[in-house]
Amino acid sequence: MPKLTKNVIDKVVPPEKGDAFHWDSELKGFGLRANAAGKSFIVQGRIGSGRAAPAARLTIGRYGVFTVDQARDVARERLRDMRMGIDPRTANQRVGALRKTVREVVADYKRDRSLKPRSALALDQLLAGPITKFGWADKPLASITRADVLGKFLEMKDRAPIHANRTFSMVRAMFNYAAHEYVEKDGTPIFKDNPVNALYRKWSPPRASTTRIPDDKLGAVWSHLQSARAVAQQRDTLAAIDLVTFLLLTGARISEAAELTWDRVNLDAGWWHIPDPKNRNPVWLPLCTQAVELLRKRPTREGWVFPTARGHIKDPRKTMRNISEVAGCELSPHDLRRTWTNTAFRQCRIELWKVEALTNHVSKGVTLQNYGDTQDLKFLKPEVQQVADRMVG
Repeated sequence: MPKLTKNVIDKVVPPEKGDAFHWDSELKGFGLRANAAGKSFIVQGRIGSGRAAPAARLTIGRYGVFTVDQARDVARERLRDMRMGIDPRTANQRVGALRKTVREVVADYKRDRSLKPRSALALDQLLAGPITKFGWADKPLASITRADVLGKFLEMKDRAPIHANRTFSMVRAMFNYAAHEYVEKDGTPIFKDNPVNALYRKWSPPRASTTRIPDDKLGAVWSHLQSARAVAQQRDTLAAIDLVTFLLLTGARISEAAELTWDRVNLDAGWWHIPDPKNRNPVWLPLCTQAVELLRKRPTREGWVFPTARGHIKDPRKTMRNISEVAGCELSPHDLRRTWTNTAFRQCRIELWKVEALTNHVSKGVTLQNYGDTQDLKFLKPEVQQVADRMVG
């Protein structure tokens, strides 16, 4: 085969089936592959020296996109890398990983991880909010340095320390993902440093929230909820009051209670079911008599237990504001969960493992984690009833 030139390549007729290879007489290993799809430049050689060195062939690009001279220059570079023991295929993989933008890494992370909707939404908000504001969204992840991380973190920390912690915890997760996902052919990580490590000893100290309904206000809050329900006329208002009451009686997370459907409730047997809670442990939980009575009063038995005109109740803000006034402190739905836990543990003296199980926390006990049934908890109905009776007075 003569030296590959434009005139020579233009005269090549691709076969109807299979590939035809035409090798350059000047640069050994540089060639043209012709097939029904067209004509492409290729390079072929051994990675390293000696006959035992593995062979590799890779495509440079299509004829027309590359001129023959441009392709020959690329082939020389690839062949030189091969002689030095560098696999161009791995090098291309490395370059591709290092060019991945933050937006692309987030998309890969969401694709590869089994995320709950709230977690996926948090990542979308991270990308659309702080990451875009930093100017990082369309920058290669590999270009973000420790200095970049430290500077932006300190800026956020001055304004919103807890938000800064959450933001950069997610950024750290992206780098950890990249380190495990984007690797060399031998498994060596391409991302060897996590720049978020620059925040060592600079994180804002977490403030443990202890807000809950004071013990001496529990009766007043319960009475307010009963009175408010008696006069509620709008469906959404009633749903909000009943949801808040249910949260107080069960210690449930608001998302788990708000998204409850009737097919996961058995009023006759007195239990309810969460198929995919935060800790991924499906659980059947007992209902106290007060909760059963509350649910029996709901106006419907199909679909959402706490429906609104647009689906299910999501934010019982007005009801929470009203009971906050009664309790004398600003309360969130999660504070009702904390109220239930404190009542169970501190006032009713219920064993910690039972409290953890009933609030669907992962138990720290090895025996319970590995050998105990932490899914069917209906046998703990006496404890649930004890807490409810204590709270309603």
